[in-house]
Amino acid sequence: MIFVGEGSLLWRAVQHTLDSDLPVDLVCGPAPSGPAARPDVPFRAVTDVNSVADELVAAGTDGVVWSLNNRMIFRAPVLSAGLRILNIHHGPLPAYRGMPEVALVYAMLRGEREFAATLHEVDEGIDTGPTLAADSYPIGVDEPYHVVLRRGLDVCHRLFERCVPLVAADPAWTGESTLPDGVSGGGSYFGRRALADLARHRGDPDYPRATDLGFLAGYLPELAAALR
Repeated sequence: MIFVGEGSLLWRAVQHTLDSDLPVDLVCGPAPSGPAARPDVPFRAVTDVNSVADELVAAGTDGVVWSLNNRMIFRAPVLSAGLRILNIHHGPLPAYRGMPEVALVYAMLRGEREFAATLHEVDEGIDTGPTLAADSYPIGVDEPYHVVLRRGLDVCHRLFERCVPLVAADPAWTGESTLPDGVSGGGSYFGRRALADLARHRGDPDYPRATDLGFLAGYLPELAAALR
């Protein structure tokens, strides 16, 4: 298995895979600012995963690529290489596509009482590929953003833990037969335009709660800057 992404969500998944005696063929992502998280695991520093498509094909032993906390967009060089790319998206699909940290703010502003982690296959669109599995979780009526986000990241990791043995047993696994009901978002895309529009919602009574980044502000610089 190959892993693409960055941060703790990626490396927790890598560690879990190794602990499960499953192969980690290669990890790709931005160059770390400090020591490598796992110096014993092959790592390729990249800013564009599509530039190393041939390396991914050569390294993979099962044709599976996991995308976790990954901001790079897969394009034709990788998508046409015969690899199966699976992404853990923090958000229910298709209702909340795009940047998960931004989508969650809007979900809270809309009064959603549930959010979800979704495993889907990557295609040419952004978060538009077939859904394979999903786990939903509650949003408390008074909970601040940083509490909800941390819960959601834990759910993302548990979804990976639940699905990785199924994919390892069958790289062509077609997903679960039943999925959680969708939420009331309507299939919107939350990218940088939605990020820039957040200031227009300052009058919303849920705005303080939905934008309370707490200690996570330093980990979400783009979102924190937009909320200043």
